[in-house]
Amino acid sequence: MQIGVVFPQTEFGNDPAALRDYAQTVEALGYTHVLAYDHVLGANPDRPGGWHGPYTHLTPFHEPFLLFSYMAAVTTRLSFITGILILPQRQTALVAKQAATLDVLTGGRFRLGVGVGWNEVEYEALGEDFHTRGRRSEAQIALLRRLWTEPLLTVHDAWHDISDAGINPLPVQQPIPLWLGGHADVVLERVARLGDGWLPNHRTAQDAAGALAKLDGYLAQQGRTRGDLGIEPRLHYKDGDADYQQRVIADWHAAGANYFSVNTMACGLTTPAQHIHALERFAEAVGV
Repeated sequence: MQIGVVFPQTEFGNDPAALRDYAQTVEALGYTHVLAYDHVLGANPDRPGGWHGPYTHLTPFHEPFLLFSYMAAVTTRLSFITGILILPQRQTALVAKQAATLDVLTGGRFRLGVGVGWNEVEYEALGEDFHTRGRRSEAQIALLRRLWTEPLLTVHDAWHDISDAGINPLPVQQPIPLWLGGHADVVLERVARLGDGWLPNHRTAQDAAGALAKLDGYLAQQGRTRGDLGIEPRLHYKDGDADYQQRVIADWHAAGANYFSVNTMACGLTTPAQHIHALERFAEAVGV
């Protein structure tokens, strides 16, 4: 069982020294990995047509590949996972190249978590079709695995045209583990068919019981079981005391979860030091 942390993207700030201290303290405390959220653009709530998303142009987000490259350079053991990278708004070959480079430079300390997102403004700005994002993501996942394992390939589909070309260097992990986030039925079916792991949004295993039952059914259709799939829920720091958190971990572990990430966002913490201290308290009380 591995316990990592959710990097508090929206509340941490931009001080490189604080980012270094965060990564090094997380590693020293025994946490195994850092999970980071992803958004490229934030919309102005006062834009024509309005805006009702949870993030705006005032919400900071560090780009995950660059963030992880920096953190990897100041640590030696920490692993990294995007939770999630919004794959269909990006060029597949470029994601493959970025992920492979990060995997090489970290010595295989990377998992790529992907999802389809909800922010149509980002898709428009990045030149991709918001309405075909689910189908496109499936083609992208298949192509990513080929790009990570084949020196040369030729692919011509609805979204890609590659003629006898490939990336170099290939990643250490061939292929890099691909985890999927989300909880809609179509996502659970995609997880069962295409995923190495699942990043659920449910806070407890009891909350996830219905989704887990559906996932079991979809896995059975693929000749797989829950034991063939990694599961990583988030532990919300403010949800309860150490006894409660240990019960949540035990319940999720019984349900098949083998990774966890501690989330200190939305807890009233306003400085990097406060987030670090919260992780210190969690490590001491719950154990990592």
